[in-house]
Amino acid sequence: MKKIYLHPLPVRIWHWINAIGFIILIITGAQIRFVDSMGLMSFETAVQIHSWLGFILLANYFIWLLYYLLSGKLFKIYVPPFWRPVEFIKNSIRQAKYYGYGIMVGDKNPHHPTPENKFNPMQQISYLMIMALLIPLQIITGLILWDPELFGSLAKLIGGIQIATLIHTALWIFFSAFIIVHFYLATLGHTPMAHIKAMFTGYEEEHE
Repeated sequence: MKKIYLHPLPVRIWHWINAIGFIILIITGAQIRFVDSMGLMSFETAVQIHSWLGFILLANYFIWLLYYLLSGKLFKIYVPPFWRPVEFIKNSIRQAKYYGYGIMVGDKNPHHPTPENKFNPMQQISYLMIMALLIPLQIITGLILWDPELFGSLAKLIGGIQIATLIHTALWIFFSAFIIVHFYLATLGHTPMAHIKAMFTGYEEEHE
């Protein structure tokens, strides 16, 4: 078993701030949405926590973006090689077969991560969509809902406050489901804790 330093310290700090922050945002978002059904905290407390944490994760997002831009790894790690479409499609199908069937019969993961090729094709597509589209959309709609007057021009741009609410709620459902799936996939290493442990130490273990 060899060890690969796959997760630099800034990425690990960003990841855990994001993970904890998102879970609290989901809970406080549910409290705000279902104020008459949930009794975890008052509506005002939920709104305050949700708003403050939203700004912390907004700053965290730009730290992530700055780190990957300055390190030159953004396009290498997150952007799928669309300029090699045949190879990319083959690798995607192979990875999908592994997740859909191979993993249940003990096949080895066809993707071998390296610091420059960290994610498999399916991870690249999903993470690029999340980081480049869905999180910015959640941030924008969150700002609109936080202060509809200050961000009124943004609200008009996307179709009004009701559309912003609809998008923000739909993404809240998506991210709730994503965290569950993400946690499940994180347990699919050579041991259930291998990938989770790597997000603390930075080192992934790989069969030689």
